[in-house]
Amino acid sequence: MTPRHLAITMGDPAGIGPEIIVKACEALRGRIEAGELRLLVIGSGRALERARAALSPGLAIPEVSAEQDDWPALCFLQAGPEGAPIEPGVLSADGGRFAYLAVEQGVRLAQSGRAGAIVTAPLNKEALNKAGYHYAGHTEMLASLTGVKGSVMLLAHGNMRVSHVTTHVALQDVPKRLTPERLRLVLDLTQEALLGLGIREPRIAVAALNPHAGEGGLFGREDIEVSEPTIAQAVRDGLVVSGPVPGDTVFVKLRAGQYDAVVAMYHDQGHIPVKLLGFNVDPATGKWDALSGVNITLGLPIIRTSVDHGTAFDIAGRGIASERSLIEAIEYAERLAAHRAKA
Repeated sequence: MTPRHLAITMGDPAGIGPEIIVKACEALRGRIEAGELRLLVIGSGRALERARAALSPGLAIPEVSAEQDDWPALCFLQAGPEGAPIEPGVLSADGGRFAYLAVEQGVRLAQSGRAGAIVTAPLNKEALNKAGYHYAGHTEMLASLTGVKGSVMLLAHGNMRVSHVTTHVALQDVPKRLTPERLRLVLDLTQEALLGLGIREPRIAVAALNPHAGEGGLFGREDIEVSEPTIAQAVRDGLVVSGPVPGDTVFVKLRAGQYDAVVAMYHDQGHIPVKLLGFNVDPATGKWDALSGVNITLGLPIIRTSVDHGTAFDIAGRGIASERSLIEAIEYAERLAAHRAKA
């Protein structure tokens, strides 16, 4: 069966999105030309053409319309009208406008079945809000566009897969957001995602909220009163779930292969271990780059994966950004879309 197109949204055209998209398309060119992979880039035509001309002038990315019946294997869809030129590295409301419109079109195509999934390049939250779209980021925007209230963020780098009970909230608000209903939703969606990735009998660990899982109540009772009974019920329902496991050891056990995923309680608890392993650091210069990592939104009616890095305005337009995370996000989207097509 011919795979459906994956919609690749450009994110903020002033960031590194255009160049990593071109680099990824060039790296995947053999698979695209063989008919194994079909990609539809959505965003600013000017920004894409600038990156294509600079980095891969021999790569053809013809423009199409949403109404066309048959798209070529690699093609481009204009997200909205071009305004004043968007310069690399320069924050603007227009950059935020293009980021939103690209995602909006990608969601519409995925909901209609024209696209098998959407893969998002990074946007800038300040530019997005400057354009009048008041979202904390992609996850919240996608939940709004699809009418979903209970989405979950999952980060993946190799065998490090971490979903989150909370993400963009103040640390002081995390304990009250840890409810039996929310934790069970995260467990169920994590289980579903692991099955979609081909893991037949997923093993999930729940990270403790408090040090030493509360130490018998000395350091808080959330792990005892919320996490423990929710985990016990999930186990009775047939899931393989462990915990709550203290946060200072659970990720070591995940890396060692004792679990297939960890449910983290808050943003930094889950992000730090994944990003620590996903960033490549040069000890001689002290510089680093995003080597690997994928962000997957669970609980949506569509499949969405993303790079696990930002717009990198400081290097945008220089052609040095790594496309590795985007390629991995495309590969994850392929696997999840193929699983859903079989279901």
